[in-house]
Amino acid sequence: MAERKETWVAQGQAGAVDCVVEWPEGPVQGWALVLHPHPLHGGARDNKVVTTISRTCLAHGLVAVRPNFRGVGASEGSFDHARGETADMLQLVEQFQAAYPQACAGHWVLAGFSFGTSVAAQLYSSLQGARQPDAVLLAGPAVERFRFRDIALPEHTVLIHGEADEVVPLAEAMDFGRAHDLPVTVIPDASHFFHGKLLTLKTLVQLRLRAL
Repeated sequence: MAERKETWVAQGQAGAVDCVVEWPEGPVQGWALVLHPHPLHGGARDNKVVTTISRTCLAHGLVAVRPNFRGVGASEGSFDHARGETADMLQLVEQFQAAYPQACAGHWVLAGFSFGTSVAAQLYSSLQGARQPDAVLLAGPAVERFRFRDIALPEHTVLIHGEADEVVPLAEAMDFGRAHDLPVTVIPDASHFFHGKLLTLKTLVQLRLRAL
């Protein structure tokens, strides 16, 4: 559980990026940026997959940052097929690191779900010359659907996919893993939103965080 929860507003290319920042109960070990699914299909920072990942990060001492993408909640702008969203997140990272240097001195975890995986992957690939995340977690990866640039992900990237994903077929996730030489962890019978499988998802995230 979070010790405290606050609203923080970053400035992206299209204006305000409304974020929730949650602080762990114990000593701060770093921070996590967790990105939500498709804004035009109900995706928002309170999505249950996003909050599951976020709470797991909190339990490991990470400050959890959950922004709303353009056009969602109080965030300004309109959907930009991951291009604008990636640019916004790049500015958010810079601003968060300047505003909360103590949190950012520890580990940095970058995570995304569905559409958020495409933004996360392209954000990671845009951080040339800057500090890169210590862990990348992509659940229900839909990176190729919104890709606008070359992708370079670290070998420690974790890809988690549902066997019965009805939005992003398993074969698509496997093709992405194959193209980037990354293993894919498949949760049997899990749907795109991991209905009834969130505890399994949590366990997989925990395993990666324990390795930091």
